[in-house]
Amino acid sequence: MTVSLSKRVQKVKPSPTLAVTARAAKLKAEGKDIIGLGAGEPDFDTPTFIADAGVEAIRKGLTRYTAVDGTPELKDAVIAKFKRDNGLAYERNQIVVSSGAKQTCFNVCAAVLDPGDECIIPAPYWVSYPDMALLADGVPVSVFAGAEQGYKITPAQLEAAITPRSKLLFLNSPSNPTGAAYTRAELQALGAVLARNPRIVIAADEMYEHIYWAGEPFTSFAQANPHLYDRTVTINGVSKAYAMTGWRIGYCGAPKELAAAMSTIQGQSTSNPSSISQRAATVALNGDQSCVAEMNQAFKARHDYVVAALNAIPGVRCRPGAGTFYAFAEVSGAMRALGLADDTAFAEHLLLKAGVAVVPGSGFGAPDHMRISFACSLPTLEKAMARIAAAIPAR
Repeated sequence: MTVSLSKRVQKVKPSPTLAVTARAAKLKAEGKDIIGLGAGEPDFDTPTFIADAGVEAIRKGLTRYTAVDGTPELKDAVIAKFKRDNGLAYERNQIVVSSGAKQTCFNVCAAVLDPGDECIIPAPYWVSYPDMALLADGVPVSVFAGAEQGYKITPAQLEAAITPRSKLLFLNSPSNPTGAAYTRAELQALGAVLARNPRIVIAADEMYEHIYWAGEPFTSFAQANPHLYDRTVTINGVSKAYAMTGWRIGYCGAPKELAAAMSTIQGQSTSNPSSISQRAATVALNGDQSCVAEMNQAFKARHDYVVAALNAIPGVRCRPGAGTFYAFAEVSGAMRALGLADDTAFAEHLLLKAGVAVVPGSGFGAPDHMRISFACSLPTLEKAMARIAAAIPAR
């Protein structure tokens, strides 16, 4: 029997980052010496006091269903975090806790977009945004910002992308894949455009807020634009800052009507996130934050090394980032030197000739680039950079 798949799912592509990770794992299983720089996952263990909270939750029997949108104690911890770090005030009925920030982003699309509604997505973008919009029957509209403008869109670009069908904007800062972060002034300039377009909801994805080292303090979109608070969804989670990727906890602060809609969607899809993970996340947000600073210091050192090493390779150019654990390099010169047609072929070359797995930039809406995750140890990165350099001919 042939199963007839929905037109909706046929529009969607598998995640290229997950595909690269799976390919690297398969080659490793076959005995190949592969360094995987595809996955965005810290190599640190979850801090002990957080892990202990999860173990204690199991032993205390906190293993039952919770409220669909999160436990009261975790909601209160999220509220305290938003107030402490971002100067944003939320109430419990504005907080939705999900099984990762990815689910939060999907819930926003499902709650906001009707068929044909446009979702504006600055590129380079996180690979999942366009496909989430498509799954919600929306139309992704990519707005490209190249290296010459720091991989950040301008107010003029945003204005030009807006149409009567525009309904949602994803704004990711600091950015996966580029590491670029918008300044307060830049956020306010974008906010001035959005203030003239009251139909648009802003999904501010700030997952990498605490993996950040720019000279100017991090500014949340709603913090920079308090007049847009009532149509901003501030998205965050514990995965990256606390090395808790597998615990699967994301959260957001949103207008109460939108939060209620997202909770309804979640209630008919996954229901509540893991009760154990929620307890651990509560302890993470309320506890000693020095572990976050320590990991951030290590990521900054890795960033500095990788950016310098990439820029020393002929035909590769890499702008320094303001945060995250990714380096996004323009590789057109190296591609030409190797006679390769596109960045997918370039990534394949590095995988087979250098034994290094990277993600092609085209998956992020930026052809002729590659994304490297430096969420692994410095010795591993040194080995990987040496292999990449050896696989690209000198000019």
